[in-house]
Formats: sequence, C-alpha cells, structure tokens
Amino acid sequence: MLDAVTNLRSLRSLLASEPSFDSAIAGRDAVLVVNEAARALTVAGLAEASERRPILVATATHNEAVRLANDAAAVLGEDEVALFSAWGTLPFERVSPAIETMGRRLRLLSRLSDPVTTPSVIVASARALVQRLDPEAATDPIICGTGGVIDSVVLAQQLVEFGYRREPQVEHRGEFAVRGSIVDVFASTADRPVRIDLWGDEIERLTEFSVADQRATIPVSEIEIYPCRELRPNEEAQQRAQQLLGDEPWGREQWDRVVDGELFDGMESWLPWLVSDEVVLPDLLSADSWVILVEPRRIRDRAADIEAEEADLAVSLAKTWDVGADDLHRLHVPFDRLLARTNVPVLTMLPVADRPGIATVASSAWAPVVGDIEPAVSRVRQLLSDRYCVVVTADGPASAERLAALLSEHGVDVDPAGVYTDLSTPGAHLVAVPLERGAVLHEIKLAVLAETDLTGRRRTH
Repeated sequence: MLDAVTNLRSLRSLLASEPSFDSAIAGRDAVLVVNEAARALTVAGLAEASERRPILVATATHNEAVRLANDAAAVLGEDEVALFSAWGTLPFERVSPAIETMGRRLRLLSRLSDPVTTPSVIVASARALVQRLDPEAATDPIICGTGGVIDSVVLAQQLVEFGYRREPQVEHRGEFAVRGSIVDVFASTADRPVRIDLWGDEIERLTEFSVADQRATIPVSEIEIYPCRELRPNEEAQQRAQQLLGDEPWGREQWDRVVDGELFDGMESWLPWLVSDEVVLPDLLSADSWVILVEPRRIRDRAADIEAEEADLAVSLAKTWDVGADDLHRLHVPFDRLLARTNVPVLTMLPVADRPGIATVASSAWAPVVGDIEPAVSRVRQLLSDRYCVVVTADGPASAERLAALLSEHGVDVDPAGVYTDLSTPGAHLVAVPLERGAVLHEIKLAVLAETDLTGRRRTH
C-alpha cells in the first residue's frame, strides 16, 4: 500500500496544477465554479497552489463544514486543516457549550496568533462565523513534558484560571484532581485524561489513563492544555459586570456571579454584555489570508435565519425579564458585518455558473452505488483507458486489502504493496486515507475514488 504522506504530497501537487486555479488565485474577488463533490479536493489544491495562509472556507451548514474539513484534511494533513465549530447552544440559553467545542475553538484562536502554527485551511459554518467571540479568551496552552519542571500548586491555579473544575476524581473533560505528587487532568481538546507523576517539581512520567478504572495505560511525552471555557470571569469581565449591576439591574443574578468570579452553566450567553468589542472570526485574519465563500447566497440566508431566530427569542425573554427586546444584546452579527473589518481577497465558489466567462473546475461526481459496484468499476476502467490517474482511497490498511481484491475481481489491478510511487502518472493507485467522497477532475485527468463511492457505505464521524 502506498505511503500516505509521501504520495498525498504528490496528489496535492497534482491538484494544484488545475488550470482554473490561476484566475482564481490572481483575482481579488474571483468566482470559481466547482461541482459539490469536488469542493474538498479543490480547496486542497487551492491551498497548495496559493501562498496565502490561512484560507477561511465558509459553508452554509455545519454538516457541510465537517465533510469539507475532513476530506481536505485527508489530502493536506490533519494539522493543516481546522474546523471552527459553533457553540451548538441557543442564545440566552442557560446551558454552556460542550467543553470540547470550546477547547478546540480556543486552540484554533491560539494558533491564529502565530504564523508558524496557523493552519493552512479553516472551515466554518455560517453559525460559527456570525457568532461573536472574545479574542482575549485565547491564550498559550500549558505545556507539560516528561523531564520538565512544574509546581503542582501553580499548575492547579492555572487550571482554575483556564476554567477547569477541581474534583476528587477526574471523569469528564474540564476536570482535574490533585493527590499528593499526582495531578490528573482531562484537557478540553484531549480524547483521554492524562496523569502527571511528579518527583518534587520534576515531571517524572506522563500517562493517559482510563476514566472507568482510573488505571494508567499509555505513556506520552508531552501534553498541551488549553482553556475549557471561552468566557471566564477575568478582571475586565468582573469590572463590566460590576457596572452592569447599576446599569441593567434586571440581570443582577448573572452579574453578581461574574463579579464573584464564579463559573456557571450558561454564562457564555452573556458574552455580548461582558466583552466590550464586537469581534467575529474574520476580524482576526491577517493580511495574508484568503476567504472562500461556498455558495454565499445560502450562507447569507442561513445568517438571516439565525438573526431572526435570536430576535424572536429576545422578544420572548424580554417579557420574562421585564426589559425592552432591543436592550438584549445580540450574540450573532448580520451577514454584511462578516467581512466589514477585513480587506483580504474573497473567492466565491458556486455549483453552477451564473454568467458567462466564469472559471470552472471541470469535474463530476461518482454515481451512487445501488447494490452493484460494476458501474463504478466500469467507469474506472474507462478512465484508465483514457490515461487518467485514478487514486482509490481506503479507510484503513485492512480496507485497502479488501478493496484491492474486490477491484481485481472486476478486472482492475491495484497493488496494495505499493508498486506506484508517483500519483501524477496514469494508472490505478491505492492509498489508505479516509475520504468521504471523491470526484473526477477532467482537466488534469485525475480521478479520486473514495471507498464509500465504491461500496455505498457512508463513514461515520
């Protein structure tokens, strides 16, 4: 089977050679027509062809953003693509977003502050983009490495400032526990908690452990701990809350808790009152960035729906709190505000041309598999006879072997041992990289066939 890293670099170079990209990259406000199935491949090719970083890709819905981010990451690499998710809670709701969601958002905001760590591509839905945020919430992570030196008392204080809860035993993200020379912490962006064993102030050992039985399992060399709350009662927030006690006494219950430095469920809903500046993600982009709007009309319509939804909630709650609906600050901004504070180039990506002369990525999707894979394999044979480079992607090594055997039964030879070394040459290639859907790019004679395009079984995330 082909080495994924080496050969996907070849795939990235091949994608970047798409002729239509020249006009897309050169134009400040260009338009590019792309088949929906080829969007992720196109974004990966544009990222490879352009020197601008990061590329912010906006989609109408969260599901579209997830699919595009996952498939672009399969080509560019997981560290090069970041998904910026919305909170997933309603405005004014007394429920906090998931700690993992907030942690990943804060990690991305922290990465944006340093050109070295900035990802190549950021994908965000309309809801994530129009939501206000607190840029001051992002901070450098706490980094703990084996052999490093750290004071457990100082570490505990830092974790509290990051929004972590101290518990007798760690069971959920955003919790930590201190037992003598052992500090357990479940970081907001981690899949498993980590145990920090100290010898004095030196970190002797770091190990992941099981929540179920609290037993250490896998040793690790280093961990990064990002904050787990986007809105934390820092000095600025406490001062604003103190002022609000006099200006807007109807919210005394919330303002008192912020003044006291308390963390409570739903406190993120009060961000518009406690953060002075109105900031959204595009405001944080550097001059070297780039924005891609995927079907901007749909993004605009979705943003309008979100704005109307919040306005309706404000009217209902205004009666409850005996306050004017206009006095309730909004968490989301209108669509027209999104790019108002940035001058970076904007590329519009459309599924079909709305006027003559628009640059187009000549592409097509694979037909849905309905019980029989012969039509898909027949198309592969035709593409190979037309001297296309056909890249078949499998979800893993075991799947790659099964796909190689399956294709061989239908007259298509792909060697899972790795005969091919250059994806720019015509022929059938097999790479163990999970991809949700593939597409055929006709100008550069490249066909990417995902396992799901061949079997009809969709991947779960």
